[in-house]
Amino acid sequence: MDKQRRQWLAQAAALGGGAALTSWGVRAQGDYPARPLRLVVPYPAGGGTDTVARLIGQKLSQNWGQPVVVDNKPGASGMLGNDIVAKAAPDGYTVLLGITAMIQSPGLYKKIPYNVERDFAPVSLVARSSDLFVVPNRVPARTLAEFVALAKASPGKLSYGSYGNGTSAHLHGEQLKMRAGIDLVHIPYKGAAPLVSDVLGGQVDSAFVDVTSANAYVTSGKFRVLAITGTQRHKALPAVPTFAEAGFAGFEPNGWFAFFLPAGAPRDVSSRLSAEIVRITRLPDVSQRLADMGLQPVGSTPEELAAVVATDTPKWARIVRDAHIQLD
Repeated sequence: MDKQRRQWLAQAAALGGGAALTSWGVRAQGDYPARPLRLVVPYPAGGGTDTVARLIGQKLSQNWGQPVVVDNKPGASGMLGNDIVAKAAPDGYTVLLGITAMIQSPGLYKKIPYNVERDFAPVSLVARSSDLFVVPNRVPARTLAEFVALAKASPGKLSYGSYGNGTSAHLHGEQLKMRAGIDLVHIPYKGAAPLVSDVLGGQVDSAFVDVTSANAYVTSGKFRVLAITGTQRHKALPAVPTFAEAGFAGFEPNGWFAFFLPAGAPRDVSSRLSAEIVRITRLPDVSQRLADMGLQPVGSTPEELAAVVATDTPKWARIVRDAHIQLD
């Protein structure tokens, strides 16, 4: 682990302690929040990230008596919104709801306008997500092993769809090709909705679909789920194995939704925001809503989020490097 990553973990641990002054010299604010919060979502309205942001933001507003304004800033694979928060005043009033792409982008793009571990303060990991590997009913495979056998029998003939170049789905698809020794044609879609539509219509031979987009259909019988990324099975699909259980290691890193502040935010502000997000995430109605989206509710401390970022960043970078994926 490099020096900067160790320092970031140490700073996150300090945030969890709730000290009165930051090591970066920003004075704490005991009356926080004294005005509205801006919650930046680096993706369009209506998507999973937006839904999570509005769910948590509404509860924050209700409890704190201050408006939480969700500000959708899509563009450049989330980097536009991320950069807005990275360069915002570190006063606790500009908050980011980020996703896994934050730590995948540095391996995919030569130039990133920020450094995740230098420019952001971790607050709380709200929920974990997974990708489902699915096939339409016309494909005869009923297990991952059977699909691999089909692909090996017809190299370069079968396709896999992803919800975009450089997404987790793309990385998982290339990883499956490497791990299984199969040749699949990658078909990138512009988002999960058209991908799911084509899976339902049988226009693509297989796909990695994020669980929030596929959740409404997982028990419909309209396609088959052969495996799930991450470390846990889907509650609605207890018979579907994880990739590790199916004999393919390396698919363990989960997707996630997490809150960040600009680096240098006062420690008591970060600690208060983190504690409130943890409390909200564990409310029965919020926890159930996240579960209904196919997510695993978490609610973590800043240091727990920092550890996830520090652990998973090199894993994603290794997949990108080994698969020779470059987007610019």
